[in-house]
Amino acid sequence: MYSQNDLDEAVAAGALSAEAAASFRSHVELQRRLPLADEEDFRLLTGFNDIFVSIASLILLFSLAWLGTEFGPRIPTDGPSPLSGALIAAASWGLALFFTARRRMALPSIILLIAFVGGLFEAVGASLVIAIGPNSFDNDAMLSGLVAATAAGIAALGAWLHWRRFRVPITIAAGAAAVSVIAVSLLFSAIGKQPNAMDLILGFVLLLGLAVFFLAMRWDGSDPARVTRRSDVAFWLHLLAAPMIVHPIFALLGLNHGATSAGGAATVVLLYVLLGVVALAVDRRALLVSALAYVLYAMTRIVSPELSVALPTLIIGSALLLLSAFWQQARAAIVAPLPGNLRAYLPLVQRHEAAAAAA
Repeated sequence: MYSQNDLDEAVAAGALSAEAAASFRSHVELQRRLPLADEEDFRLLTGFNDIFVSIASLILLFSLAWLGTEFGPRIPTDGPSPLSGALIAAASWGLALFFTARRRMALPSIILLIAFVGGLFEAVGASLVIAIGPNSFDNDAMLSGLVAATAAGIAALGAWLHWRRFRVPITIAAGAAAVSVIAVSLLFSAIGKQPNAMDLILGFVLLLGLAVFFLAMRWDGSDPARVTRRSDVAFWLHLLAAPMIVHPIFALLGLNHGATSAGGAATVVLLYVLLGVVALAVDRRALLVSALAYVLYAMTRIVSPELSVALPTLIIGSALLLLSAFWQQARAAIVAPLPGNLRAYLPLVQRHEAAAAAA
């Protein structure tokens, strides 16, 4: 299986002409009767060997985590271990030197990147907790937040170094997640356990989610035809931004505690429609998927109790399938009235535009 990025790299290496690559993309579009830009393509598997290597890597990393926890220092009451995190990070980097840098395997590269960043976070965080003393964190929000921010800072630095070496598309999203943890941890240190602390944190996470969304749009805007690695980077950023935007909005409306009235439920449905318009405009489905659980719950509050599950799932499922079938037509209707300077940052709608850009 060959991805858009493989074609782009083949053109850059001179193994394939730009005209041949554009012709191949056009051929695939005709075969599928659907523009390639509509596929929201990203590379996950190059073959079953990806799954095989991923399983083997997970087994190896799990065994190293167990050995580190068993024989290294650890936070009391079965907490994480610095040695465990260090072993995971070191092994993930070492495996990436072969499976990412040389073999260019997609799924193992994603797993190894997540393990590397997570291992750094665990190693630094657990080391600081042990060095300071676990009892020092009792009812001390400031200290807890500073430790989490420090660990996330090292994880963000590790993500940057990983990007410089391996260029795995998900790395930018991992770094953005680490930076978001730094910001939330510092806010938690500042406000402590105030009565409205959770609402403040949720509002702050919403702002961070919007920032990640605009970062994703910047990557998307640099590749409107979606034929390069930049589109893959944007995909993972959108996947990160979606829950950071959706969860705070619906949590502040009370859906997490079942406190939403029929009017509030109707508001949730209207918000989901608005998210659908945004998803169509930017040609990314992550927002719709992230909000599914909330809108299904909201619709159960609107319909009769006898049909509280069947009817909402029938409506939402049918609507999403219909939207998928006519995604390009719906996008054209949403994008056409927008100003030209705004459309310039959005993915191309017409197939011939994408083919011309690829050429």
